[in-house]
Amino acid sequence: MPVTADQLDVALQQAQDAGWPHLEFLHRLLADPAGLRRQRRSERLLKEAHFREALPLSTFDGNFNPAIPRVKSEALAQGDFIRRKQNVVCVGRSGLGKSRRIQSLGLAACLLEQRVDSLTSGELLEDLTAALADQTIQDGVRFEAKFNRLIIDEFGFARLERAVCPQAASWWYKLRDARSQQRSTALVTTIDLESWAEYRGDAPLALAMLDRVVDGATLVKLKGKS
Repeated sequence: MPVTADQLDVALQQAQDAGWPHLEFLHRLLADPAGLRRQRRSERLLKEAHFREALPLSTFDGNFNPAIPRVKSEALAQGDFIRRKQNVVCVGRSGLGKSRRIQSLGLAACLLEQRVDSLTSGELLEDLTAALADQTIQDGVRFEAKFNRLIIDEFGFARLERAVCPQAASWWYKLRDARSQQRSTALVTTIDLESWAEYRGDAPLALAMLDRVVDGATLVKLKGKS
């Protein structure tokens, strides 16, 4: 911790005058610079996460859609599933607040000093397509594999993904394989799990990816009013 000589002298004098025990002295000496350091790290992590709209879970109106599992969301905000390297799959039709809710969990993770990256399925495929063009596809997969938590929003939002990017199913599999049991991934989708194979267009690959995503994952199914 960055402590100047003057700050040390002041703290030593206060400790002597007040009779602080050693732990109290260290706490008062280091608490402020340690808090500032944590604040700066959190700011860097939030900037790196690229959230579009990250608001605390406390800003949600829990009475609007009582069926939405509020207790489960608050438990996820504690971040234990990230430390256990478990996934979260959020499923529901458009307009229920899936993206906001999952980004709120990402915000909570950043405040716990976890590295998070948040992007849409289309943005991720664009990045991997560009990496393929300059022959750095493996670097692209490794880059996304290193985050403590990867949030992939709008998975299956449009079937155009498959038409624009024929390698999409293979890349999804490679990324999930690289993160499987190593890091936590949060997937936000409007597609029921039973329909993934049909959407991806490659049933064996889709089922293999599904197995890696949902194995030990927390499944959050949202219902209610838009």
